[in-house]
Amino acid sequence: MKNRDLTKEFLSYLQVERGLAKNSLASYKRDLAKLKKFAEDQNLDVVHLSRKDLRGFIAELSKSGLSPSSVGRIISAVRGFYKFLLLDGHIKKHPAEDLDTPAKGFYLPKFMTEDEVEKLLSKPDVTQEIGLRDRAILELMYAAGLRVSEAADLQINDIDVDSGILTCKGKGNKQRKVPLGRSAVEWLKSYLAKRKKKEHIEMRNLFVTSLNRPITRQTIFSFIKEYAEKAGLEDVSPHTLRHSFATHLLQRGADSRSVQAMLGHADISTTQIYTHITDNHLRKTYERFHPRAKAKFEFQKTEDNE
Repeated sequence: MKNRDLTKEFLSYLQVERGLAKNSLASYKRDLAKLKKFAEDQNLDVVHLSRKDLRGFIAELSKSGLSPSSVGRIISAVRGFYKFLLLDGHIKKHPAEDLDTPAKGFYLPKFMTEDEVEKLLSKPDVTQEIGLRDRAILELMYAAGLRVSEAADLQINDIDVDSGILTCKGKGNKQRKVPLGRSAVEWLKSYLAKRKKKEHIEMRNLFVTSLNRPITRQTIFSFIKEYAEKAGLEDVSPHTLRHSFATHLLQRGADSRSVQAMLGHADISTTQIYTHITDNHLRKTYERFHPRAKAKFEFQKTEDNE
């Protein structure tokens, strides 16, 4: 068994049988590399780590400064690995099945206001080809709640500008369709018209670089940071646009099931994180505008109270 790389076999299983995307596979690989290093440091075989060993592994992860959510993600990968070993007959008992993970702090995704989104969208120089491309990407990511990898991987045939429908593949290669608003469609049309003038381009990718190569996630991340800085906005990332998409829909009355479908969430509980944001928004709006929201209560004595 020692001659077999079972972590590699597990990753292959995730790719072939479960259809995990490259980014997810890379995350699993990094997490399991931490487990493997821990086992080697203890002079142990990673396959035969006990529950006690894994508790030591969790303690070491926590001491390294990782957040509870990051530790929880690693433990989730470890559970999947040992479940695979159990089902494949390499072990007889699942050592990670009932492992306790660090308590997660309550997380509210960061989002922009509608005005802040407008500021960000206005920053690309649309008189230039790259600026026009960047504006189309920003509009599309905000209009459809796309992950940065989904935006980078889009093909020309994934967009139907006539019907205003986008088709994309999310995590686990799950396909979903998302409607697009008029603004995103018009900017896409402008960008595609510019691309058609380059007759030598036969690339299927929707968004390309100045060298006519497929755009990367890193390029999108970089220019979003740049435009955010120009707009005077802090801590803005590609995922901030996705969070803003979901939050603004719910604030304007969209139902969580529809938002779940558009985001491509497998579990409604993931989408419901955003309802906490809208609850906070409603509370602040109420306190700001209701005439009695902050009025002090004064108890009036009556004869019956005396």
